[in-house]
Amino acid sequence: MRLFFQTTGDGPELVLLHGWGMNAAVWAPVVAELSQAFRVTVIELPGHGASAYDPAASTLDDWVTACLAAAPERAVWIGWSLGGQLAQRAALRDPQRISGLVMVTASPRFVVGDGWPHAMALATLTQFARALRRDHHQTLERFLSLQVQGDEAARETLRLLRQDIALRPEADPLALEHGLELLRTVDLRAGLGDIRCPTLWLFGERDTLVPADLCDELERLMPAAEILILQGCAHAPFLSHPRQCLRALNHFLEPDHA
Repeated sequence: MRLFFQTTGDGPELVLLHGWGMNAAVWAPVVAELSQAFRVTVIELPGHGASAYDPAASTLDDWVTACLAAAPERAVWIGWSLGGQLAQRAALRDPQRISGLVMVTASPRFVVGDGWPHAMALATLTQFARALRRDHHQTLERFLSLQVQGDEAARETLRLLRQDIALRPEADPLALEHGLELLRTVDLRAGLGDIRCPTLWLFGERDTLVPADLCDELERLMPAAEILILQGCAHAPFLSHPRQCLRALNHFLEPDHA
């Protein structure tokens, strides 16, 4: 399953993974600046954008294997939403490949569960899955609206998300279905304590999909990680508040950063 990737800049290696239903274009507000100091590889998830999709390779590990094949030998991985779960799993599976992790509005578990109240209701994702089979365009549009809900720059962020989706090839409907199933079922909480590389979690203060309230649980599961809540942001802070995101990323990525 060959994935589309694009590399720009020169310097320490960075890998950027987008979220469900999206594509590489969403990173445009931050790639230009990051590529001035880093070699940035943007990867499109299986079946998203110009990446191929193999319906027989639909597990989390299948998707991670495909991302690892497209990634540099060793890099800091920056994952947004579902892309963050892939990055977490990659760090657990192949720790020698991952020198650092930045989780952008990501979570080890996206749905509510035992001891995990700060997440989406299972019924919400199940409803999304049903709607997706009927009309994936309409379901994606609804998901875009949820991503910007509460953001102080909601209208402009929604415009950018719509624009970015249109810039790249349309996602494979089966990849969307399988990706939604990953969001519904994946639970990486038990492995977080085994991740040894430096890790930064970025949350949006107003995010309704991955509530910032889960910070307390993350501090317990991953006490060495850094956690930052970005004010005024919802689920796509690098689009709505790129300067805030870049400040946080550049600080974390500084060579002498402890």
